[in-house]
Amino acid sequence: MTEPKEAKKVSEETAEETTVTLEEPAEQVEPVAEEVAGPAMRPLDEVLGQAEKAYAAYMEAQRQVANAYRGNEQQIARAYWRAEQQAKNTCEASINDALKTREEALSQVSKERDEAVAQAEKAHRKAKEQAERACEARIEKAWKTREEAVVQAWQLREETIEQAWNIYAKLSK
Repeated sequence: MTEPKEAKKVSEETAEETTVTLEEPAEQVEPVAEEVAGPAMRPLDEVLGQAEKAYAAYMEAQRQVANAYRGNEQQIARAYWRAEQQAKNTCEASINDALKTREEALSQVSKERDEAVAQAEKAHRKAKEQAERACEARIEKAWKTREEAVVQAWQLREETIEQAWNIYAKLSK
């Protein structure tokens, strides 16, 4: 678009051309010049007014375009912020889920370990009890064997002593 100064120059040039082309004999020039000058001024004012209006409309359109760009930039910034918040929320939810899953897994592993320890302790107690019973049985058997051996040895001693006294008694008679 042209600026008002350029529009004014164009309008003045048009007015000069109109004035220049109206050169006729002197008596006719003045009334025609007055007619041309009077009506030409009015259209020139109108053209200048239209140019000013057009320039004002142009400036308003530029402001609207700038406002539209600013509005678009704000919408993009809000969309970016929403996307960033959504990504942050998704990340936090994933982290919380991972932590929860880890806690559940650790709890399960701890429970299984406690159960395994309890089973191992139970097996240990059972093995210890079996070993104690086996030991006691062997000790009891050993005591019985010893007692039997002592009884046999005592009987053998008694028999041997009795034989020795019998032999001595036979020899001393």
